[in-house]
Amino acid sequence: MPRVDCDIRDVKLAPEGKRRILWADRDMPVLAQIRERFAREKPLTGIRMSACLHVTAETANLMRTLQAGGAELVLCASNPLSTQDDVAASLVEDFGVRVYAIRGEDTDTYYRHIAAALEHAPMLTMDDGADLVSSLIFVAIGRLQDVHPRVREWAERTGKERCRQIIQGILGSMEETTTGVTRLRAMERDGVLQFPVIAVNDAQSKHFFDNRYGTGQSTIDGIIRATDILLAGKKIVVSGYGWCGKGVSLRARGMGATVIVTEVDPIRALEAAMDGFLVMPLLEAAKIGDLFITVTGNKHVLRREHFAVMKDGAILANSGHFDVEIDLPALREMTAEIVRQVHPHVDEYRLKDGRRLYLIGEGRLVNLAAAHGHPPSVMDMSFATQALSSEYCVKNRGRLTPRVHDVPREIEDTVARLKLASMGIQIDTLTEEQKRYLSAWEQGT
Repeated sequence: MPRVDCDIRDVKLAPEGKRRILWADRDMPVLAQIRERFAREKPLTGIRMSACLHVTAETANLMRTLQAGGAELVLCASNPLSTQDDVAASLVEDFGVRVYAIRGEDTDTYYRHIAAALEHAPMLTMDDGADLVSSLIFVAIGRLQDVHPRVREWAERTGKERCRQIIQGILGSMEETTTGVTRLRAMERDGVLQFPVIAVNDAQSKHFFDNRYGTGQSTIDGIIRATDILLAGKKIVVSGYGWCGKGVSLRARGMGATVIVTEVDPIRALEAAMDGFLVMPLLEAAKIGDLFITVTGNKHVLRREHFAVMKDGAILANSGHFDVEIDLPALREMTAEIVRQVHPHVDEYRLKDGRRLYLIGEGRLVNLAAAHGHPPSVMDMSFATQALSSEYCVKNRGRLTPRVHDVPREIEDTVARLKLASMGIQIDTLTEEQKRYLSAWEQGT
C-alpha cells in the first residue's frame, strides 16, 4: 500500500512493531470480535477520527478495529514518553494509519502532532488526558493565547470560520483516563464544552479493571524494570487511593512491601485503613519511605517539604497521567547536580545537603516510560468499550447534548459478557420470578 503521511522515528522498525501488535492481539479477544463485526457492518464509514492516545501495541489493535469499521484515522501520542516507535512504524507501514508520534519528543513536537490531528478535521475524537479536546475548546472560545504556539499557528492558518465548522462537525469524543474526565467535567461546569463526550474512564468495564489491575501491575513492572530493586521489606508510600492507588497498593503488598497510603479524602483514607494499609500524612510518610508512588491526578503531591525530609536514596515514581504530581521545579532548586541515566530510566538528584533522590522516567507515567504499559488482556476491555462508544456516538449523531455522558450500560454489559465468554466463564441469569420481584414493590417482610 502507498505510505501515508506520518511523523515517526523510523519506518524500518515496522517488522518488530508488527510482531508486537499481533502478539498483543492474541490476548485481546473481545476487541477482535468487535473488529470482525465492524469489518462486516462498517459502522464508521466516512467518519474522520483523530485519536490522542498512548501509541502502544494495544492501541494499535484498537486502531485496526476502528479502521475495519471504516474510520479514516489519525493517531498522535498522548504522552511524550509513551510511544513505542516500532508500533508507530508498523501502523504506518503495515496498516496504513497516519501516525504522528516519536518517543521522547519535545513539547513543541508533541503539540505539532496534536495540530496534525486537528488538521484532519475530525468528526470523532479519542483522548487520553484531554489534550486534544482542550486544544479544540481553547480555539472554540477564542483563547488562542492559552494554547501552545503550534496549535495557535494551526488555528490562525485554518481561520476562524473553518475552525468553527470543524468544532461544530464533531459528533462526539471519548476520554480514556481519570485526569481527562476531570478536565472535561470542569469544561462542562464552566459552560465551554462544545460537543458530547463519553467518559470511557468512568465505565465499570474500564476503571474496575484497567485502573485497578492494569495500573497496579504495570506500575510495579515499570519500577522494577527501571531499578531492579526488591520490593519485599521496603516501605512503599502510595499517594492516592482511588482505583489506581488501590491496584498499586495491593500489588506492592503482595510482593512483600509495607505499604503506607496517603490521602486527602476521608472516605478513601478510611477504606485504605480497613483494607489493612497504614495511613498517615504525607509529611510523616516522607520521613520513612523507601519508594514513593503518586497516583492522584493532582499537582505537586510530592513537593519541597517532602523532599527535605526524605532519606538518602529514596526513589520517586509517578503513575498519574501528567508529569506534575512530583514538583520537579522545586526538586531542581534543591539539587546541586543531576546525573542523568544512572540506570536506564533513572536520574539521580544530588541534593545540596548531600542526600540523593532517584527519579524514574522523568516523573512521567512510570508504567509507560519504563515499561510497556498495561497488559493486553485488561486493555482488551477498555478498548472494546472505546470502539463501541465510537459506534454509539455515530448511531446517535445529533441526539447527544454537549456534556459528559456515561457509557451506556448495554455497552458495558456487552463487553463484560464477551470477556467472560473468552475466559470460558459462565454465569447465572435471573428467573422470571426474580425479575418480577425486583421490579415490584408490594411484597415485603
